[in-house]
Formats: sequence, C-alpha cells, structure tokens
Amino acid sequence: MIKDYSKNYNNLTKLMSELKTKLPETMKGFNDLHKASISDGILPSKTKELIALGIAITVRCDGCIAFHVHDALKAGASSEEIMETISVAILMGGGPALVYGCQAMEALEQFIVLEQ
Repeated sequence: MIKDYSKNYNNLTKLMSELKTKLPETMKGFNDLHKASISDGILPSKTKELIALGIAITVRCDGCIAFHVHDALKAGASSEEIMETISVAILMGGGPALVYGCQAMEALEQFIVLEQ
C-alpha cells in the first residue's frame, strides 16, 4: 500500500472542519460551490464525481483523489466506472496521470474493502 486513502480522507475531513472554524466565510463559500456543482442536474451527481476524479488525477491531488473516489462510490459509481474514469484521465494527463491513476485505483480498492 502506497498511501492510506481512508486515513487521508478522515484526516482531511477533520482539518477542513477545523479550517471552517477559522475561516467560516471561505469554507461556507467553498461548501456552497461544491454542493451546487456536484448536485444532480442535467448530469447526475455520480457523473460529476467521476469528472472530478478525472481532474483530480490529472492535476495530481492526493486529497482530491481520496475525496472523489469515496464520493463517487457513495454516489453509486461502480468500480468499473471508476476504472474507466482513470483510463480517460491517463489519456488526458499522460505519464504523471498514469502514476496518479494507479493511486486512484489503490484508493478504490481501499474504500471497497471498508464498505464490505
């Protein structure tokens, strides 16, 4: 295991909560933007989470990978859909996305084990 994505997710959730107490307006704005962007619309939330995951891989954001794999699963994405998202991200991001795609796959495997 390269990284513990469940632990990363839980730590970031805790830190974001702390940040919310120190920067309430900023965090409110971000949370409102997140909710509006990810909520079901023309595209369902699941699709939006998969898009966010693809972007997270291409911009090489470990925390974003943890959150969007977790949230894609929660939104009903299958392992196969997440793997195809990783594939498209590798296409668009090249070698660095390949490395982070491997990490996203590892995050997927870790979160699936936790759900069982």
